[in-house]
Amino acid sequence: MPIRLLIVDDQVLFREGLKTLLSTQPDFSVVAESGNGEEAVRLSVTHKPDVILMDLRMPILDGVTATKRIRDILPTSKIIVLTTFDDDDYVFDGLRAGAVGYLLKDVSSEKLFEAIRAAYRGEYFLQPSITAKVMAEFSRLSRSSKNKESTLVDPLSVREFEILKMVAEGDSNKEIADALFIAEGTVKNHITSILSKLGVKDRSQAVLKAKELGMI
Repeated sequence: MPIRLLIVDDQVLFREGLKTLLSTQPDFSVVAESGNGEEAVRLSVTHKPDVILMDLRMPILDGVTATKRIRDILPTSKIIVLTTFDDDDYVFDGLRAGAVGYLLKDVSSEKLFEAIRAAYRGEYFLQPSITAKVMAEFSRLSRSSKNKESTLVDPLSVREFEILKMVAEGDSNKEIADALFIAEGTVKNHITSILSKLGVKDRSQAVLKAKELGMI
């Protein structure tokens, strides 16, 4: 089955161009398009896309709020922010809302395809310039939030802590499994436990939460 995609952007020409580009990939299928966040929420419920490409600044309802609503309604749908804005506030608001990827519109087609497939697999994807911003914020939070891991009701195990650090470095489940000589299914089980203990919904939020707590 192809990866079902929803494009959300208020620029009609950009949506049309993006749809044409995505149609070159046999494993992609654009099931719907939207020009604002409110419509995107409705279309998400109707079409249940696997991956949503979400702009941030749009009329009626912005992309951050739309991302939060869609994640609450359809937690299995993966959202990638695709925007022209790389201000820190936009980046962190998008990731905190539940986006698993953050790309700028000047990204190459190959990287966009890679990000979509990574999101579909349950992984997150940031282009280098965004990763640098996130890591800088992580460092700042780490300096101001030392020794807060004790606030967790159920602390992470040694293995979970090890896997969390590898997730923060951008390793996929397969890469973690290969490095630790364990089954990929075991990695998935550990990550599920990590998300539960940190009280978050996905890998990107887990990394952000762990950094805020000074754990990594």
